[in-house]
Amino acid sequence: MRNTRFPSGEQVPVLGLGTWHMGERPANRQDERDAIRYAIDNGMTVIDTAEMYGDGAAEELVGEALAGRRSEAFIVTKVLPHHATRRGTVAACEDSLRRLGTDVVDLYLLHWRGGVPLEETLEGFDRLLRAGKIRSWGVSNFDTADMEELAALAGGDAVAANQVLYNLTRRGIEFDLMPWCGQRKLPLMAYSPLEQGRLLGEPELLRLAAAHSATPAQIALRWVLRSDQVIALPKAGTPEHVRQLRAALDIALSPQDMAALDRAFPPPKRKMPLEMI
Repeated sequence: MRNTRFPSGEQVPVLGLGTWHMGERPANRQDERDAIRYAIDNGMTVIDTAEMYGDGAAEELVGEALAGRRSEAFIVTKVLPHHATRRGTVAACEDSLRRLGTDVVDLYLLHWRGGVPLEETLEGFDRLLRAGKIRSWGVSNFDTADMEELAALAGGDAVAANQVLYNLTRRGIEFDLMPWCGQRKLPLMAYSPLEQGRLLGEPELLRLAAAHSATPAQIALRWVLRSDQVIALPKAGTPEHVRQLRAALDIALSPQDMAALDRAFPPPKRKMPLEMI
């Protein structure tokens, strides 16, 4: 498993596990718990969740899956924008900690920008840091201008990561956001790296999958993982699905393969608004 570094120097794997829509169906609960445990067993120790996911159901699922194994995982969760006031950020985090069954979150993100001034959210993050309830903080769905505004605030340079939508069909961040973060050695966390499955029938992915005896999902994920700057967070609800995603790291895409993907999914030639799902 390859690693990437946060600005603090801490290393984490470039491939983790997302939990959006997990924990919501009782019939799937055992498979989903087993999927999280299988991910941990196989080096995918970054587990991404949020208070929004199933109104806390995903956090509860993560807590169950990591019972007795908390030290093996790097937990990421998120505060909703309307909770991200000075006091609300602290209260939301404490609720997340309770659902997760832990005393500390490794990385706490503002889910997206809302009406609360960033200064207030940073004060909440600072309180949580000083209380030992989070180890680091970051943001999600922040475009370049948002990152520049954040960096100009007191304490804003402590941001550890930015989680954004990124996959073969959503490449807009490559024009300016990815270089901006790269210059500051700030990891980007890619959610929906497989576009929730919608891109897997694309002819070029099917061709390359056949050429590499792989699946289209593995090819698409391997492309996202071509840079150590990016931490990919695909969702997988069964151990077998996790196993298939983990195997994407074993695929070697050639320069010719990369060029073919660029032709099928062209990189941006101009600034594009940040996309979100």
